[in-house]
Amino acid sequence: MRVYLEVEVRRVACKTCGTVKQEHLEWLAANPFYTKRFAFFVGRRCRSMTIKDVAEETRLNWKTIKDLEAQYMREQVRRAGTPAPEVVGIDEISIRKGHTYRIVVSDLERRRPIWFGGHDRSEASLDEFYQWLGSAKSHRIRLAVMDMWKPFRASTLKAEHAPYAAILFDKFHVLRHLGAALDTVRKTEYARLTGKSRRFIKGQKYTLLSHRGNLTTDGRRSLKLLLKANKRLSTAYLLKEEFGQLWDYEREGWARRFFENWRTSLKWQRLKPYEKFAEMIDRHWDGIAAYCKPENKVALGFVEGMNNKIRVIQRRSYGLRDEEYLRLKVLTCMLDPI
Repeated sequence: MRVYLEVEVRRVACKTCGTVKQEHLEWLAANPFYTKRFAFFVGRRCRSMTIKDVAEETRLNWKTIKDLEAQYMREQVRRAGTPAPEVVGIDEISIRKGHTYRIVVSDLERRRPIWFGGHDRSEASLDEFYQWLGSAKSHRIRLAVMDMWKPFRASTLKAEHAPYAAILFDKFHVLRHLGAALDTVRKTEYARLTGKSRRFIKGQKYTLLSHRGNLTTDGRRSLKLLLKANKRLSTAYLLKEEFGQLWDYEREGWARRFFENWRTSLKWQRLKPYEKFAEMIDRHWDGIAAYCKPENKVALGFVEGMNNKIRVIQRRSYGLRDEEYLRLKVLTCMLDPI
């Protein structure tokens, strides 16, 4: 049932500035036609429903619902307090077509995003985060998890930002490069073969790239047949699976020995994409070996999971034109409801 409240709001003439000011009511929302309690009710509904569905349920205009939800999310951010992270995850997301990016920084210990902004994925855009955080809090950062994008590393290690932070390259981004190398080998083999020999390779891209434990019974049967039919793909697949052991080592020396042995095994395999991948790992070794230290054992999957959550938000809304609204959705998606 829709209820109307008729309230007399006092207007006071200020003796200091000579203007007339209106009484502030704590229980009133930013939209004066609704209470804060109703705004929070709308905000909680919008966490699991679209704006259109909530508008139909409450019989209100969708713009009103959006404004009330924005007020709810701002209150969530305010109650969460000012962040002071020690371990941060840095990644970029695409907000529209045409390589338009924004940077998302997360607190990996408290498992929530703390900053959304920038104009692209450049060094200057990440500088804005450290300026927002402040020099004192930036110097407290001991670990920064990111992909192998050079501008992110350059911005983080600046003297006025987080020069004492250890750089750790995200495991999932590294394995994505390895998956791309395996897919290149698959395409090369498909182009090399002719006739019926191709039937084992065609349509098996995701069978090769998926983890064996995630495959269905039919997928495992197809993988077994493919590896039996093509020796080079079998070797590439086994090398890909073996490389995942790198993150299990607790000492850098052992991890380096494993990598050198893995790299040596490529010598007579004629797998050019894998050789390029090994050279890339060698160039970025410091950011991978950092995971061997016990204090750097953090949940690396949170950053990638955060990206998936943002894509779900964008897909559910069929794209978001209001960037401020998207920023609030990102910053509050992991916060508790109020």
